Amino acid sequence: MSLSPRESRSSEDKSKPPEKIHSIVTRVAPTDTESDVDARKLVEMGYQPQLRRNFSIWSILGVGFSVTNSWWGISAGLVAGVNSGGPVLVIYGIILIATISTGVGISLAELASAMPNSGGQYYWTAQLAPRKCAPILSFLTGAVGWAGAVFTSASVCLSLGSSLVGMYALGHPDMIIQPWMVFVAYQLVNVFAFILNCSGRLLPKVSAASLYISLISCFVITIAVPAASRTKQSAKFVFATFVNETGWENNVIAFIVGLINPNWSFACLDVATHMAEEIHQPERMIPLSILATVGIGLVSSLGYSIAVFFSMSDLEKITGTPTGVPILELYHQATRSVAGAIILQVLIVLTGLGCLTACHTWQARLAWSFARDRGMPGSRYWSVVHPKLGVPLNAHAMSCIWVAVLGCLYIASSTAFNRLPLSAGSLHSSAWALLAG
Repeated sequence: MSLSPRESRSSEDKSKPPEKIHSIVTRVAPTDTESDVDARKLVEMGYQPQLRRNFSIWSILGVGFSVTNSWWGISAGLVAGVNSGGPVLVIYGIILIATISTGVGISLAELASAMPNSGGQYYWTAQLAPRKCAPILSFLTGAVGWAGAVFTSASVCLSLGSSLVGMYALGHPDMIIQPWMVFVAYQLVNVFAFILNCSGRLLPKVSAASLYISLISCFVITIAVPAASRTKQSAKFVFATFVNETGWENNVIAFIVGLINPNWSFACLDVATHMAEEIHQPERMIPLSILATVGIGLVSSLGYSIAVFFSMSDLEKITGTPTGVPILELYHQATRSVAGAIILQVLIVLTGLGCLTACHTWQARLAWSFARDRGMPGSRYWSVVHPKLGVPLNAHAMSCIWVAVLGCLYIASSTAFNRLPLSAGSLHSSAWALLAG
């Protein structure tokens, strides 16, 4: 039987006296792929590293939490919840949706840990679905996921545009808000968030700052509103009074309809998964970011909601405010001051700008990774990463243009456009259904 080289050398060495062994250290400069474990794992998936891994856990959490931003989502969609159940719906809805979101987050965390990839759901679908239907299911998941990101960005632009115009209207009671005013503000904030996303070096700092601004704003408003308000609602009103202004006689249906508000506040948990190629150890950091987003969202949104509902005085005036911004009217009632209400609303706007910036980051990475896998028309162009800026600039610009186009619909029908949060939520649910199926 022939021996292997290793076995032959061992046999020969037995007949020789042992020799002194000198350790020799050779310094060889390894290639980037050999030295970078994260890059090597990405290469094993079939992709070449293109993006810089300059995000920390705080900046990744900033991106993930800023989009979900549960307490801010409650503020932005206050009317939907108040009319479809009142404070009861919002408070218990937060607990219900947070519980469901924990399960979703755990599933996301497991997949992100096993296969950290910027493609997220559509990549996992391609890997886990039956071979025959994997291509079409992966394509549908990617297309629906990207569309959901664009619709989410548009809904945040609308909320910010309405807030800016509403603040001006609060200080000028004779002003009549016209659709074009909200449209102009919508486009301005869209351009602002586009610019912030154009620098790969600046973006991680902006993302981390967005997290801090959101948490500080939540804390300040949660303390300031009940402290300034002379009206203190009863515990029965906050925790046991059901309001049904939906037109449905069945309260169960009204409750389900009202869940749109807390559901929107815990949507988009997949955002951090699409940043997997911009952070070291994504298999650990991405799951941590996802679960932290749910935990922080539950604590912040529940505390914030209880504080503002105890300070509410005139529900009808809040839902029918001429400013078009119910939460601004609530602040006005609590502080009894136009300046005080505007200051608190500025915190909402700053938090919303962080949310929109993160939304643009999210939709750009989705479009870029989807184009990298040739899932979009013109994929060769959209899959380019700018060599100096270090971001997928083409995909980012294209996505922002679609957000701007959606804004034009507001001029045609503001009622239809106000359903964007529902559309965004439906698209996210569809993407998850395709992956789960």
